[in-house]
Amino acid sequence: MTVELPVKKLSDYSVFSKEDVEAIFELGKELKGLKVVHVNATAYGGGVAELLMTIVPLMRDAGLDASWEVLEAPMEFFNVTKKLHNTLQGADIEISEEEWELFERVNEQNARLLNLDADVVIIHDPQPAYIPYYRPDSNTKYIWRCHIDTSTPNLKVWDRLTSKMTKYQKALFHILEYVRPPFDKIAVEFPPSIDPLSPKNRELLEEELKIIAERFKINTSKPLITVVARFDPWKDLFSAIDVYRKVKERHDVQLAIVSAMAKDDPEGWIFFEDVLRYAGVDEDILFLTDLKGVGHLEVNAIQRLSTLGLHTATREGFGLVISEMMWKEHPVVARPVGGVKIQIDDGVNGYLRTSVEELSDAICDLLENKEKLSEFGKRAKEKVRRTYLSTAHVRRYLEVIKSVVK
Repeated sequence: MTVELPVKKLSDYSVFSKEDVEAIFELGKELKGLKVVHVNATAYGGGVAELLMTIVPLMRDAGLDASWEVLEAPMEFFNVTKKLHNTLQGADIEISEEEWELFERVNEQNARLLNLDADVVIIHDPQPAYIPYYRPDSNTKYIWRCHIDTSTPNLKVWDRLTSKMTKYQKALFHILEYVRPPFDKIAVEFPPSIDPLSPKNRELLEEELKIIAERFKINTSKPLITVVARFDPWKDLFSAIDVYRKVKERHDVQLAIVSAMAKDDPEGWIFFEDVLRYAGVDEDILFLTDLKGVGHLEVNAIQRLSTLGLHTATREGFGLVISEMMWKEHPVVARPVGGVKIQIDDGVNGYLRTSVEELSDAICDLLENKEKLSEFGKRAKEKVRRTYLSTAHVRRYLEVIKSVVK
């Protein structure tokens, strides 16, 4: 399925990073008319979809013929790929022969169904990873973009999955510690980005914030700790609730758990119910999801209404929600996992801590030191402006594309 996309203009982003925009236009002159197709599992509900909704239109504005295709697959397929996702992050889960057969069959079908006649095809994550294997085109260049933490995968699954991933010219990983054979010779460190002009990140008026605070019963007179995460065991939302309860012993705070239920994550509904039960009846724990009408604009407002961010994931591919919160000039207290630890500079723009006690102590430190809270927030926003905006991301993509077609 081809995804319909909005029009976005690189010139609108010059106010944030003029140097990156100029570099993109120069690269665009060299790559003008080049056909590039991105392929992923879903058009909504996950970080990859959010990225592509900005990256592909900006590639078009740079002069490339860029498009975005989404897999056509039954729900059983996503049950299998959720297992794949978990095993690539180290889970000891068995994938049956029938499940492997379904995975391969859906990839083979999509290799024929999707519009993939292009100079460069960029495959995102494991779900569509075998599409190049089933494509006869000899001139197309393939790039694999991995968005998950593959530093310690289940090797049985990893070896089997990658055995048919032989047609890729480049493999892009958030950080180099995720790289493993057979991609070590073609790997590129490739952090993702946030769109500063999207509904999720644009500046909001005070009136907009007030309306959303009232709508979701956010008490603006007391501190708000916000976690933005999918309902996924790796996010460890139980620990987030434990941290909040520890902080609550010392400060009258609220906890917002903000999430969207992704189409490609059937396990999420089960975990959602488990977390709800664990939270119990506490009017200061707010579950703010798309089930209650929370979209990108609402996430933006909730983050801006926050005092600071909390992230308790035990494994994390990158964690763009960190950069999103930092962009709103709020520090984040988080576990030092995956890409989180390259976004947060410990003791400079946030804190990296591991245990529930350490995380809660770090939050209390910021709540008790208003000047530090403010200074950390300013540094957090500047770190994102320099490193993790869409323009830096598009520039990196065009540099990689240029390297495989020249």
